[in-house]
Amino acid sequence: MLKQNLQQKLQQKLSPQQIQLMKLIQLPTQAFEQKLSQEIEENPALESGKESVDEFQDNGNEYDDTGTESIETDINIDDYLSDDEIPSYKLQSNNYSSDDEDNRVPYSGGITFNQHLSNQLHTFSLDPQEELIAEFMVGCIDDNGYIRRTIDDIIDDLAFSENIYTTHEEVEKILEVIQQLDPAGVGARSLKECLSLQLKRKEETKDRKLAQDILDSSFDQFVKKHYAKMAQKFNITMEELKGAIKEIERLNPKPGGAYSGNQTIIEHIVPDFTIRINEGNLELSLNARNAPDLHISREYDNMLKGYSESKEKSKSQKDAIMFIKQKLDAAKWFIDAIKQRQQTLMITMTAIMNYQKEFLLTGDERKLRPMVLKDIADQINMDVSTVSRVANSKYVDTPYGTKLVKEFFSESMKNEQGEDISTREIKKILQTEIDNEDKKKPLTDEKLSKLLKESGYLIARRTVAKYREQLDIPVARLRKKIL
Repeated sequence: MLKQNLQQKLQQKLSPQQIQLMKLIQLPTQAFEQKLSQEIEENPALESGKESVDEFQDNGNEYDDTGTESIETDINIDDYLSDDEIPSYKLQSNNYSSDDEDNRVPYSGGITFNQHLSNQLHTFSLDPQEELIAEFMVGCIDDNGYIRRTIDDIIDDLAFSENIYTTHEEVEKILEVIQQLDPAGVGARSLKECLSLQLKRKEETKDRKLAQDILDSSFDQFVKKHYAKMAQKFNITMEELKGAIKEIERLNPKPGGAYSGNQTIIEHIVPDFTIRINEGNLELSLNARNAPDLHISREYDNMLKGYSESKEKSKSQKDAIMFIKQKLDAAKWFIDAIKQRQQTLMITMTAIMNYQKEFLLTGDERKLRPMVLKDIADQINMDVSTVSRVANSKYVDTPYGTKLVKEFFSESMKNEQGEDISTREIKKILQTEIDNEDKKKPLTDEKLSKLLKESGYLIARRTVAKYREQLDIPVARLRKKIL
């Protein structure tokens, strides 16, 4: 049974222009410049740079003191359009495009790591089937240089996908060929095998022979750094063991990384803000590349004037004026959006700078105040998401180096006096304690927790473990060294 009913709903939806503004705010300087160039290229009504003041005066328009066009007193396009039959939806401009999500940066191509290995196969004498198997196995090698699949899996895949039926012995034989390729250690199935392959290519010495014995029969003890047990097993002194360990540490655990790393995209950081100290006061400035000079094209103004003054208005002229209105609306909105972006960036960063004033004046991370996104959002009466967009992708040049804005944010904990302190301060102290520890007997998480408590920071052992992992520091056993 069909029914009809009326229902009132109040919904809030972001317009395409609002979505685009949010995208502009989160863009760092270099990406913003690319977006700006793209917009100028696609919209002929938008021009960059300053026009001459004489030209402005000749046209009889109003301009501000800087010689740029005043948006408020700019062209009123509706004065030129008097045809009420044109539906409004035809005069609206949608500035959102799915292409805006494509943030990939093109970079020059070269031969891949797998192609590099395949090219070396031609130096070996292989029959046609062995060549096909070798090519397939090279394709199984990951970016680090390892074959992560078992021989049985490779045999099954060769049968199903390549229609090649082979044996375990033949695949093992081909694997030995692949393991002779450069860089040394490529084609290994485990870290142990990778290190062993590299050692075998080096000229044998006493230390290297001992290192090979350690890999062959005491690899687990080596990984766990049970040095005393290893010295006892091989009946050697700690000094002799130290020489063998150094030989192993010189090996590359990721032989493919050196080659594949050449294909990565190199990002150059351009600070969006600059903070300087002038006579004890902080001064904030926005990178000039974030504040371009834009104006509406004069040619479009003349085209509209010509249309309004003409007595006969043809259909083609009406179509042209609709196109001009779309481009002018888009250009005006884009100029306004850039101004709003500049204002939002400066307001947000000023609040962050004032909040962390003590740290920025001294550079002492212990003076870094606990600060979350909501603290800044409440100060500037903006949404937390807007502050997040500014903080996550922007860099600031300070007297103490270029820093990511989000590094100024941290959670808080209380010390013995009940004062709120930044977790960044605790991590800094934790890092210092570990750097200065006795590497023969590294500090456990329990001992680190006691040291922090002695300094007035009531931190539990599991919290110390969490901060240590965030600092990418291994457990005490793995920090042990033979000195």
